[in-house]
Amino acid sequence: MTFNQIKNVALNHFTNKGYEGTSMAHIADDVGIKKQSIYTHFKGKDELFLQVYREVFDAELKFVINYIDSNKTQPIEEFLYNFLLLYKERYEKNNITKFWLRISFFPPAHLYEQVIDSVYEYLDKVEKHLLLVVEKAMLEGEISSTIDSQRATSAFLGVLDGIFVEMLYGGSERLMKRLDASWYLYWRGLSKE
Repeated sequence: MTFNQIKNVALNHFTNKGYEGTSMAHIADDVGIKKQSIYTHFKGKDELFLQVYREVFDAELKFVINYIDSNKTQPIEEFLYNFLLLYKERYEKNNITKFWLRISFFPPAHLYEQVIDSVYEYLDKVEKHLLLVVEKAMLEGEISSTIDSQRATSAFLGVLDGIFVEMLYGGSERLMKRLDASWYLYWRGLSKE
């Protein structure tokens, strides 16, 4: 129980204060234990951080795969747009997504390689799964077959990246402005009209 409490409290601290702003003493206080008790479960702050990070990585990837599997029969326009909106909603309501984005954009310097390797692994897996959906939509005539499916998928991830930046920096109003403009042009480029 304490092991999971430590991870949950650490997640909140890392999300709100970043790696550098998080102290083991504050985590211990919030859990209701002495700082030394954390070291029964984790060798140090790096190990705790990486444990939380790995679990968040798994949760975010599972979210994407579940979304794709549950919604792949939707029309492609609805599927892709709803994916962007759902990520916005997750960021606003879910510390796991907030942590994921914050640490992906601002990893601790000394853990940079480990974090960035996971970020690229995540992006590659998401792209691979989305590519299958885009290819299916092309075969079914939902989007123009004159566009390269890999390029269309990569461009969608570019739109998603722009949304991520606004989540971190811009707030909800700026995010929706960016989303509306980006989506309009992206979809216009894909559609057969």
